[in-house]
Amino acid sequence: MPNRLAAEQSPYLLQHKDNPVDWYPWGQDAFDLARRENKPIFLSVGYSTCHWCHVMEHESFENPVIAEVLSRYFVSIKVDREERPDVDRVYMTFVQSSTGSGGWPMSVWLTPTLEPFYGGTYFPPEARWGRPGFVEILEEIARVWREEQPKVEQSAVTIMGRLQSMRSTGEPGAVPDAGVLSRTVGEFASSFDPRRGGFGGAPKFPRPSELLFLLREYARTGAANARDMALVTLRAMALGGMRDHLGGGFHRYSVDADWRVPHFEKMLYDQAQLVLAYAEAAQLTGDRFYADVALDTLDYVRRDLTSPGGGFFSAEDADSVPPEHAHEPRPHKTEGAFYIWRDDEIQDVLGDDAAVFRARFGILPDGNAPNDPQGEFTEKNLLYTARSLDDVASMTGRPVEGVMDGLRRARPLLMARRGSRPRPHLDDKVLTAWNGLMIAAFARAARTIGGAESYLEDAQKAARFVREHLCQSSSQTLLRRYREGSSGVDAYAEDYAYLIFGLLELFQADGDPDWLEWATTLQRRQDELFCDAIDGGWFSTTGKDESVLLRLKEDYDGAEPAASSVSVMNLLVLSHLGVGGFSEQITRTLGVFASRLAQSGRVAPMMLAALSIYHAGTPQLVITGDPSADDTKALREVVMHRYLPTTIVVPLAPAARARISELLPWTASMKEIDGRATAYLCRDFACEAPTTDGAELGRLLDRR
Repeated sequence: MPNRLAAEQSPYLLQHKDNPVDWYPWGQDAFDLARRENKPIFLSVGYSTCHWCHVMEHESFENPVIAEVLSRYFVSIKVDREERPDVDRVYMTFVQSSTGSGGWPMSVWLTPTLEPFYGGTYFPPEARWGRPGFVEILEEIARVWREEQPKVEQSAVTIMGRLQSMRSTGEPGAVPDAGVLSRTVGEFASSFDPRRGGFGGAPKFPRPSELLFLLREYARTGAANARDMALVTLRAMALGGMRDHLGGGFHRYSVDADWRVPHFEKMLYDQAQLVLAYAEAAQLTGDRFYADVALDTLDYVRRDLTSPGGGFFSAEDADSVPPEHAHEPRPHKTEGAFYIWRDDEIQDVLGDDAAVFRARFGILPDGNAPNDPQGEFTEKNLLYTARSLDDVASMTGRPVEGVMDGLRRARPLLMARRGSRPRPHLDDKVLTAWNGLMIAAFARAARTIGGAESYLEDAQKAARFVREHLCQSSSQTLLRRYREGSSGVDAYAEDYAYLIFGLLELFQADGDPDWLEWATTLQRRQDELFCDAIDGGWFSTTGKDESVLLRLKEDYDGAEPAASSVSVMNLLVLSHLGVGGFSEQITRTLGVFASRLAQSGRVAPMMLAALSIYHAGTPQLVITGDPSADDTKALREVVMHRYLPTTIVVPLAPAARARISELLPWTASMKEIDGRATAYLCRDFACEAPTTDGAELGRLLDRR
C-alpha cells in the first residue's frame, strides 16, 4: 500500500510512496507523533535525480526488515531539498559542522523538538567501505535514546546553540577595496590546473560563478591570467565527457580531473549558469566555439526541459535502465546507461562514418572509460572530444570538410538510436528560482550572440508562465514550486533574487517595461520579507515557520549562488537605472560580507563579481529606435560584439517610450535624431553626445 507520500507533489517524495517505511512529509503530524510517543525523528533529505539517494532507497528503504526497525524506534520524515531548501540548510549546516563534509542523501536524527544530535549522508545497509551499516546505526541510536535520553537532549540543545552562534556573516564594515579582488584572483591561480582547466583535482565541478568573477576581473583590470583561467576551463569542460556531445547540455560534474567521466545527472541551474558563462566568453573572444556551446545547451533545454506552458523543468536523472534489460519486469537502473555506447553500436548506426566518429570521440572496442574499478562501463564508451578535426582527418584520410560532414550526419542518427532507449527520470517540477536563472540565460544569449534572437521568445514564455502560476498577483508574493497544475511552498529569498535577475536580463533584451516594473516590485517585496535591515544582506527565509530552527543568511556561492550575492548584482542594475532607494543596501551588504571576502573570497565568487562591478562602475547605454529596423539592429550589433559586463542596456522603442519614461524619467529626452536609431552612452546619468553612427558608438564603448 502506498504510504503518506502518495499525497505529495514532489517527484522525490513520490519516488518513495511505495516504500514499506512509514514515511511522513515534513509537517506537524510527524512532529506531534514524535512528541506523543517520545520517539526521535529520522530525517532523510534528498532529491529525485540523486544517484546515491536511489542507492540508499533500493538497499534500505525498500527493505522490509529495515523499514520495521525504523517504524519501531523512530518517526521517519522525507524531505525534498529542492522544494524545502530551508529545512535542508539547517541540517546540512549541522552535518557539515559535525562530520566535516556533507551531501545527499542526508541522514539526520532529531529530538522530537527537531534539534539534531547525529547525522551523516549515505549509509550502506551493512558495514562496508569503512562506513557503519544502517541497521547498526539505527539500533545503537535507539539504545542511546532509550538509556541516555536526557544526555542526548542536552547535547542537542548545545549543538543548536553552537549552530546559532555560527549564523553571523560578521560585523558590518566598509565596502572592501579592490585589493580583495586581486588577491582572490591570485588564490584561484594557485589552485588552477593549467593543463586540464578547473581548480584542484578530482572531482571537478562546474562552478560558473567562479568563471563569471574571473571574466569580470579581466574586464575591470585587463588581468590576462583571470581571463585565461576562465577560458581554458570553459573549453576543457566543453570538450570533455561532462558535456553531452549528442543531446547538448552538461552533466552535473566530472568524477576525474580530466573532465572525462561525468556524474550523469543534468540540472537546470547548471545549464543556465553555464550558458551565461559561455555567452560571456563568446563576447569576450569573438570565438564561435563558445557561442555554439551556449546555444547547443539552450537547444537541449528547449527540447527536453521545457514544459508545454513554457516553464522549465528541474532535472534529468543520472540513472536509467540499460536498453538490454528494458524487457525485464523490474529492471535495475544503472548510472549513465542512456548516454554510453558499445563500439559495435556505433558501427551499426553510422556505417562508413563510424571511423570518423570513433576517432573524434575516442571510441574503443573494449570501452574508453579510465579508472573504472567497479566495471560500470565495461566495453562501453563515454563521448569526449579525443582529437581535433585535423587529427581526425589525418587518421581517416578524409579532408576536414568531409570529417565535419560525417559528424553532422552522425549526430541525428545516434540521437534517434539513443531516443529508443529508456529515458532517465525527468523531475518535472518547475521551480521559480531555477526558472529565473534560465530566463536570464535565454535572454542574455538572445542579445549577445549573433543569430540567437529566436531564443528571446523562450525567456518571455517562461517569465509569463512564472507570473501566471507562481506569483500571487494581489500581494506580488511568489511561490516556489509548480507541478501538474498545483502551485505551492512559499518562495525563499533565492526565488525572488534569481527571478529578478532573469527579468532584468529580459528587459535589457526586449525593452518591455513590464519586466522592469515587475522586477522592481519583486525587489521591494523581497526586501520586506527577507532583508536584514540592520546588518545587510538577505536571510534565506522569512523566519515565520517555527519548524525551521535557524534563520540563515547564506554566504556561500556553491552550485547555486547565494541570494545575497545575486541580489547585490540586481540592486546595482536597478540603482544605475535610476530606481531609487537601494544604494544603502548595496554598501551595507558588501560591508557585512567584507570579512568573509577578505578571509576566504573563493567561497563567494558571485559576491566578488558584484564587488568587481561596484568598483568598475556601471554605465548605461540607451538605444532608441524601432527594434525591427535595420539601423537599430546595427547599433545593437555594435554592442553585441563587445564584452561589457558592467554596462546596462536599455532598448527604448517608440511604442514603449511613455511607460519607460515613467519608470526611468532620465530617459524622457532621449529620442531618435533625424528619425534614425540613436545611442546614448552615460555614466551616473551624465551622457556623452548621442550618436547614430555605429563606428562612433564603437569608439565610445572602447574608450570606456
